[in-house]
Amino acid sequence: MGNTATTTDLDVELERHRVELTGYCYRMLGSSFEAEDAVQDTLVRAWRSHDKFEGRSSLRSWLYRIATNVCLDMLTAGNKRARPMDLTEATPLAQAALSPRPDHTWLEPMPDARVLPTTADPAEAAVAKESVRLAFMAALQQLPPKQRAVLILREVLAWKASEVAELLNTSVASVNSALQRARATLAERSEAGADAAVSDPLDEEQRKLLERYVAAFEGYDMTALTALLHEDAVMTMPPFDLWLLGPSDITGFMTTLGAGCAGSRLRPVEVNGLPGFAHYKPDPEKGGFSPWAIQVLEISEGRITGFHCFLDVQRWFPLFGLPDHIEAEADQVEQGV
Repeated sequence: MGNTATTTDLDVELERHRVELTGYCYRMLGSSFEAEDAVQDTLVRAWRSHDKFEGRSSLRSWLYRIATNVCLDMLTAGNKRARPMDLTEATPLAQAALSPRPDHTWLEPMPDARVLPTTADPAEAAVAKESVRLAFMAALQQLPPKQRAVLILREVLAWKASEVAELLNTSVASVNSALQRARATLAERSEAGADAAVSDPLDEEQRKLLERYVAAFEGYDMTALTALLHEDAVMTMPPFDLWLLGPSDITGFMTTLGAGCAGSRLRPVEVNGLPGFAHYKPDPEKGGFSPWAIQVLEISEGRITGFHCFLDVQRWFPLFGLPDHIEAEADQVEQGV
C-alpha cells in the first residue's frame, strides 16, 4: 500500500466518496444496482492500485476517472434504460394489458440518501436533486456514453472543461463540442413542466397537495384523486410497458385492473429528488399490509403530472430500507385509531 496511509485510513478515505460516486454512476447507468456495483468495482480497483497513485491529481479526481472507465465499459453493450413513455404510445384504458419487459429495460428508482451527498449550499443541493429526477435521467440515457459523462461532470458537478479533458484523456475543444451536442439533445427532449416546479424543500402548497393525495389514495376516492391530477398526468408501472394518460384513464385503471389496491397504505420516501411513497397493499393471506410499489410523484402548477409505480418490491423495498410487512395493529396506531 502507499507509504503514508494505513489500510484502515485508506478504507475510510475511499468510503468518504461513496455517495457522490454512486450519484455519478447512477446518472451514467440509470440503474440503482448497476451504479452500486460500479462504485464497489471502482473502490476495489482504487484500493488495489493505490500504491501506483502518484498524487498528480486529487484522490477524488482519480476516483472519478476510475468510475468513468467502469461505467463506459458497462455501457458498451449499448443498453439505454427508459421509461414506458419513451418506448410506446399511451394505451387507452379499454386496451390496457400488463406486459412485462426485462429488468434491464427500465430506468430504476434510487433513494436520495444513496446518491445525494449532504451539502450546506442550497443551490448545489437543488442542482443535485434536479439531476436525478426521472425526466432528466431519462433524457441523459439518450446521450452517447462519453457525452453523458461530459454533461454530468460539467453541468451537474461543475468541473472545469480542462479537468474533464484530463479525466477523459481528450482536448478541451473536444469536451466543449461534446457538451454543446449533449445540451442540444436535451433541449430537444425537454418536457414542459414535467417536474420543474418541485420546490426544495417542498413549499406549503406542495405539502398540502401530497396530504390530499395520501388521503385520496388511501381512501381510494377517485373523485378526490381526479381533482389532484393534471389533465396530462401520466401513470407508469415498470416492469410493465403500459402507461396511461389523463385522469379518466388513470382512475379507470385503478378501479378495474388496479382495484386490489383499495385500502392501501402509503409511507413517505425520498426518491430521485422527488416526493414518493412506499405503497403497501392489503394482504388477504397474512393480514396487515404487504409491499406493492415505490411511487414517485412529479408535480407542476399545483397538480400531479407524473405518477410512477415501480413494482419490483423484492428489489426496491430492501434498497430503501423499508419493512416487508405492516401489521394491522401497527397501522392503526400510526393512523391514530
